[in-house]
Amino acid sequence: MSPSAEISRTRFRHSWVGVRRGRPPSTGTEGGDADDADPAVFDLVAEPFHSVDDAHRRLCALERLFYERDDRRGPFLVIYSRVTDEVGHEIEAGSFHDPAWVESYLVAFADLYRQALLCFETGDLDSLADPWQVAFESARQGDCLVAQDAALGINAHVNYDLAIALATVGVGPEREQKYADHCAVNAILRRLVDDVQDRLADRYAPGLSDVDESLGRLDEALSFVALSEGRDTAWRVAVALSDSRFGVRRTLARWFLRTSSTGVAFLLLTPTASGRLRASLRDLERGHSEGTRTDGTN
Repeated sequence: MSPSAEISRTRFRHSWVGVRRGRPPSTGTEGGDADDADPAVFDLVAEPFHSVDDAHRRLCALERLFYERDDRRGPFLVIYSRVTDEVGHEIEAGSFHDPAWVESYLVAFADLYRQALLCFETGDLDSLADPWQVAFESARQGDCLVAQDAALGINAHVNYDLAIALATVGVGPEREQKYADHCAVNAILRRLVDDVQDRLADRYAPGLSDVDESLGRLDEALSFVALSEGRDTAWRVAVALSDSRFGVRRTLARWFLRTSSTGVAFLLLTPTASGRLRASLRDLERGHSEGTRTDGTN
């Protein structure tokens, strides 16, 4: 079986898990509004991002806020803020064929995270994508490993948001050139994998390397290979979403996007379904010292 066929088969297995598990239950209040949101978080996500610098600044501010409050939504952001900053530097360095397009897609991509966080904060769960609900609810409960919280955020953002961001800014005209720029981001991610994992360990989980072999899908979700496959799938789904001729194709693409990313989210939770195993891995992840933390900045 070819690699692409195997990836497609895996994605459809993920979709089946998403269909079987359905919409994730909420452990909080639904149907709220801005008055129900945390003021400090709301101030950072109320308005759309208008540039790469603006997105990076507010993502870093959110990560610092979450870190100070022991909010488990922080681990994903320590990774994502770094990636956003690095891609922004590469845009300024002229590393892309169409830097204006890459900038638009980077901002649109970041803004989908902002919208998801705003929906969760205001209790608008009807507008919140299922994989983000799984990620945010798990972070709120605080039962997962740091690596799981990070991987759940990566899954929701890459396996769900990215295709929508690409379709929003457009994958044509000059689709081959845009695809080349999209793939060029993979080289940046490859370069950053070790760095962002080190940042995650330094900031949130000193013993992360000790549980590396025990993480299974979690470690894979943080790897370049998984990111590259997710980004390639996102491009193909974005092309389908951009097809103005066949509404059925667009509908199926959105269904696949939601169910497959939700299925992956549920699968990411399975390695620590056992409370005893979860407790053991959490002790290792903390470096055998529950209170160990650092004061590093993004």
